[in-house]
Amino acid sequence: MTDLTADEARRIILRAQGFLGARSRSGGVRGMLRRVGAVQLDTISVLARSHELVAYARLGAIGRAAAERAYWHDPAQAFEYWCHAACILPLEHWPLYAFRRRAYRERRYRWHEVPPTIDKILEQVRQDGPITTTDIGGAKNGGPWWDWSDAKISIEYLLDIGEVVCTRRIGWRRVYDLAERAVPRELLDREMTDAEGVAALTAIAGRSLGVATRADLVDFTRVRGGYAELLDDALESGAAGLVPVRVSGWPAARSRRGTAGDGAANAWADPAAMESEPRGRHRTTLLSPFDSLIWERARAERVFGLNHRLEAYVPKHKRVHGYFAMPVLAGGRIVGRVDPAREGSVLVARQVGFEPGLRPAAAVEAMRDALWEAASWVGCTSVRVERVTSPEHEGPLRAALAAQAEPPDGPA
Repeated sequence: MTDLTADEARRIILRAQGFLGARSRSGGVRGMLRRVGAVQLDTISVLARSHELVAYARLGAIGRAAAERAYWHDPAQAFEYWCHAACILPLEHWPLYAFRRRAYRERRYRWHEVPPTIDKILEQVRQDGPITTTDIGGAKNGGPWWDWSDAKISIEYLLDIGEVVCTRRIGWRRVYDLAERAVPRELLDREMTDAEGVAALTAIAGRSLGVATRADLVDFTRVRGGYAELLDDALESGAAGLVPVRVSGWPAARSRRGTAGDGAANAWADPAAMESEPRGRHRTTLLSPFDSLIWERARAERVFGLNHRLEAYVPKHKRVHGYFAMPVLAGGRIVGRVDPAREGSVLVARQVGFEPGLRPAAAVEAMRDALWEAASWVGCTSVRVERVTSPEHEGPLRAALAAQAEPPDGPA
């Protein structure tokens, strides 16, 4: 069994996630999607939607339209389904999720009772697809957001069970088509048992995360009950291809019989990720709160010392870091947080905070670089900071931003 320091584990994680070294960022958006295995979707759009932010964080100021095409192109390169949450997934992963499609079919319920309109909607997709919810009468009954129409419930259930698939969007609307039309036949015909699917998905989670506890792997795959037992079987039998490691400072693992001893493994790692020492240039960037590097709070705190929660749904007067506070990654560490907004051609940092224990000059430089690169990416030509939570950083940050904004030959 391999022993890792917490710092070694962190560097393996950063390389696995595409934040350390040029080779870990090869292949553009599609290469990034294959490496991370799943890109979470969310309706919130501040600087951009989260799936765009995830690509930007790893690849830099790529064109937003190019990123969209890379995710949703014709023919399909990816599909949407349930992994850690609603995610964009590489199309070649379609067979892995057969266990989840079967479970939804057997349950015949998720958020709503399944209405008797399923066959009618499926036939409409067959005859008229690809279609959106507008084509089948709309998504809502007129009440709150969860008050879905029967047509919307039907089409979403058909997506859950794999009769239809979403492989592209128009604006933010899903486009649904028959799976048999959108998914290549060799993927549709590939049959995987529950155990095979869970093992393969666990392997993907392990490669994406680099080093992970069992809880991290469960959070990535969102398996429960008997499926979580299949995950344990895949780890213990070697079917997932991951190896046990012991990371200093990480909590003791819990086995099926209780808490393991101090000398036992407390994590799992991708063996290929440990074959060479992670080296190369670190990315300095803003991170979406839904980025797989930090999407699970316990893992983010364990790896980066970051205690972070999305405050978009917290009452304004109770927010600490801001509506959509984005952690700032630099040098492989979280150096601060920014709550961003846009006002025309101005990127507005409504609030900037810095993490404790960092060299102020280096933290300010990283924050400046992260803000200016993000501004350039979304087409902003200036940056305005409204509030800095730490007085010792406020003057240096404002001075650094002002200096960066000057023309190359100095003030006019």
